[in-house]
Amino acid sequence: MKIVSQIKEPINREMDLFETKFRDSMVSKVALLNRITYYIVNRKGKQMRPMFVFLTAKLLNDGEVNERTYRGASVIELIHTATLVHDDVVDESDKRRGFFSINALWKNKIAVLVGDYLLSKGLLLSIDNGDFDLLRIISVAVREMSEGELLQIEKARRLDITEEVYYDIIRQKTATLIAACCSLGACSVMPNSEDVETFRKFGELCGMAFQIKDDLFDYGEEKIGKPTGIDIKEQKMTLPLIYALNNCSKKEKSWLINSVKNHNKNKKRVKEVIAFVKEVGGLDYAVSKMLQFKDEALSLLHQYPKSDYRDSLELMVNYVVERKK
Repeated sequence: MKIVSQIKEPINREMDLFETKFRDSMVSKVALLNRITYYIVNRKGKQMRPMFVFLTAKLLNDGEVNERTYRGASVIELIHTATLVHDDVVDESDKRRGFFSINALWKNKIAVLVGDYLLSKGLLLSIDNGDFDLLRIISVAVREMSEGELLQIEKARRLDITEEVYYDIIRQKTATLIAACCSLGACSVMPNSEDVETFRKFGELCGMAFQIKDDLFDYGEEKIGKPTGIDIKEQKMTLPLIYALNNCSKKEKSWLINSVKNHNKNKKRVKEVIAFVKEVGGLDYAVSKMLQFKDEALSLLHQYPKSDYRDSLELMVNYVVERKK
């Protein structure tokens, strides 16, 4: 966690205050709901999304944030948490960050309703304070995330994903939320400025690199241990696999498609697929693309004067591609 503490250093005070404000933003008159949201808040992850919001705002505003920045960070975290709760229902997942998921403890019906509640809380936080510019940013992100998930499901059925479609999916599914964090941070302190779009693009590039890194973990990239092959079992077409399909013989291609379609539960076959993808250079290609997105993000960041906040954002971008899990 050392690197995360280092990234957080220039925004420690803001992150502490944010935690209190975020907890307050979840309060309800329903005891069951309060019990569940208390459970959620106490099992938080690294909180990278609010960190993006505060670092961007402070970089653009001489180290200062305002109440809109806190609301922007709370909205993004409420929406992000809502999507995670709903994702666990969709994926029938019993665990989230090593703890039981909401649906595992309280069943699907309650999990869906809690997700809806968090979503509405996020939207109302913006509406009640007249933050319509922030609301627009977050609403676009929610729409794109839903479209990205559905596009992935539609394409997985046919296994006909091109590299371009794959980028569309990960841009909408993952990158759009990180893009929203950065543009919210910018918009909270510099509304209607060009910086809002610059940082949206910066966040999107970080998100693209982040998702490719996640896809590489499925192949046991670096020293994280054994390959998992989970994406292959779930018939998810990721960049290493797409590259392999486009760079092999007709016979190998039909073996690959048949493996993913009909033998994705066969451990031996999944291992063979992983080995084949590595052999034809699928991983090397995905790594080179990930680094390309990272470099593009850094070149946008370097348009701004050097500061503690810029240094932390740079650390964040590097952390995205170098993390071990």
